[in-house]
Amino acid sequence: MQLLLEMKPTFLRLPGGNYLEGGNFANRFAWKHTIGPLENRKGHKGTWGYRASDGMGLLEYLEWCEDLHIEPVLAVFAGYTLGGDHLEGDLLTPFIKEALEEIEYVTGDIHTKWGAVRAKNGHPKPFPLHYVEIGNEDFFDRSGSYKQRFAQFYTAIKAKYPALQIISTFGKQFDIAGGTAEIEDEHYYRNAEQMEADATHYDNYDRNGTKVFVGEWATREGSPTTNFNAALGDAAWMTGMERNADIVVMSCYAPLFVNVNPGGMQWESDLIGYNTLNSYGSPSYYAQKMFNTYLGNRVVPIEAKGVPLKAQTLSKKDSIAGKTPNQIPAVFYVATKDTASGAVFLKLVNTIGKSQKVSIQLEGKAKINNTAKTVVLKANSPLDTNSIDDPLNIVPVEKEIKGIKKNFTYTMPPYSIQVVQIQTR
Repeated sequence: MQLLLEMKPTFLRLPGGNYLEGGNFANRFAWKHTIGPLENRKGHKGTWGYRASDGMGLLEYLEWCEDLHIEPVLAVFAGYTLGGDHLEGDLLTPFIKEALEEIEYVTGDIHTKWGAVRAKNGHPKPFPLHYVEIGNEDFFDRSGSYKQRFAQFYTAIKAKYPALQIISTFGKQFDIAGGTAEIEDEHYYRNAEQMEADATHYDNYDRNGTKVFVGEWATREGSPTTNFNAALGDAAWMTGMERNADIVVMSCYAPLFVNVNPGGMQWESDLIGYNTLNSYGSPSYYAQKMFNTYLGNRVVPIEAKGVPLKAQTLSKKDSIAGKTPNQIPAVFYVATKDTASGAVFLKLVNTIGKSQKVSIQLEGKAKINNTAKTVVLKANSPLDTNSIDDPLNIVPVEKEIKGIKKNFTYTMPPYSIQVVQIQTR
């Protein structure tokens, strides 16, 4: 929890993705079964091969958010399971009612039915809630029922809670009687080259369309937690999301935690590793922490010239298919400014094993301090990583550099992620 707190999160998407749906209706996340005395919770068959005790129930998730001073993003069951079972039309009515009751449990005062139940469970004060997601990964729904299911949930929730922002999980905008989906949830699991090649993904999005929540994403390289090559892919992808913050309103890495003991892992390349006694952050964790810590409230436009390229490696299958290697950038960048303090945060990612000397030219009338702060995360090899036995092998290093002016030169080490904090006045 200390590692998570230091990453400066602002929300938790709960109760997760596939865990919400369950393999079938009997094993979905039935939130009413997860509240009240622990000894009365029956538990259910989980999604990932083990049984869930439901000791981590809805209230515990909400209190987790409260402890970290963040807000919940509440996902509600939308009548579709991982096994493909689904309900439509009037058969959805009980689940829509259940979703409305769940929202009332989260936000209602003690004079409401479910707010009173929450108070009886030990938490009289309502929790803040601004976002509700309808289902999870319904782009896998081959029945084609999501548009109608979403519309039914959307209409009912908006009628009672008009201020809530509703998130669609289908990845496209839906026109609904009385409104449209405000936000769409997109998921990306890729290797580093794929992340780097698609770092400009949101640059050409419709600025008047639906906003985007990248609700699950990760560069999947390294086990049990990511190696440094994954961190480079993550950082390249984050420059694109940060540059397009007018479109990408939220994002969260997944999966967050992994038990590194033998038999404890269901998914490789996770963010934070732990065992019974200890925990550690992966290289990707520190990349996330750097991006979250050094962040302004305005994007600063950048024009770059002479960015070096690297060839994209093709698999044997791609080579047989006759595909041609693409040239992808070796360096990625984004800048933001804190308008209150005047600090400019320039983030640079060097994905190749050669140092890169860059000439930085700052335009505008603001005066520049002579010194700047740098925070550098680097590795000798892209395969280097952290582990439960060597948790601090790769960590950010802070340094002050002098001679900063409107035009200055900065050298990026090989395989490195860095923030250059320039103070203006």
